Amino acid sequence: MLQAHGLDAGPTQRPRLAGAIAGVLAAVPALAVLVGFQALDAPAQAIGTSVFAAGLAFAGLMLLGGALYGWLFQRAANDPRGGWLFGMAFGFVLWMLGPVPLLQWLPDQPILQGYPATGLLLSQLFWGLALGLGFPLIHRHLHVSLENRSGFASQSTGPEAAAQSQMLRPLPPSGRPPC
Repeated sequence: MLQAHGLDAGPTQRPRLAGAIAGVLAAVPALAVLVGFQALDAPAQAIGTSVFAAGLAFAGLMLLGGALYGWLFQRAANDPRGGWLFGMAFGFVLWMLGPVPLLQWLPDQPILQGYPATGLLLSQLFWGLALGLGFPLIHRHLHVSLENRSGFASQSTGPEAAAQSQMLRPLPPSGRPPC
């Protein structure tokens, strides 16, 4: 259905890169929520590392999540009116597929309980909201069009070159009258 309605990204669009950048930028406010709810303390203790390293791991996972968001939604994620909803829904799905099984179901005892577990859910929803709002802005700057390509790229051959008026050469004058 997405291919039939033209939602596939074209060759000049970079939805995965835009998603990765938006995912990392959205991780900053989500990390603030995690720190506020002290939701990084228990996972850091469970794996024997510092809270800072757990925060870096979270940011790295959110980079991958953002790239997955860009790959999955492609041009549909560019909608500034509905992007926040796509983002929050995607943040919720990632919460259900990632932290819930890894931190709650697989260990013998749940790693996060109560207030920190609530903080993890809120941080994922907040990350999705920031991702959905930020993706169209970032993607707009990464999108390459025929008008704003570099000078080297605009001196190409093919259909694009024929459409550019600065590439047309004037016809040489001829001594014959026009037919």
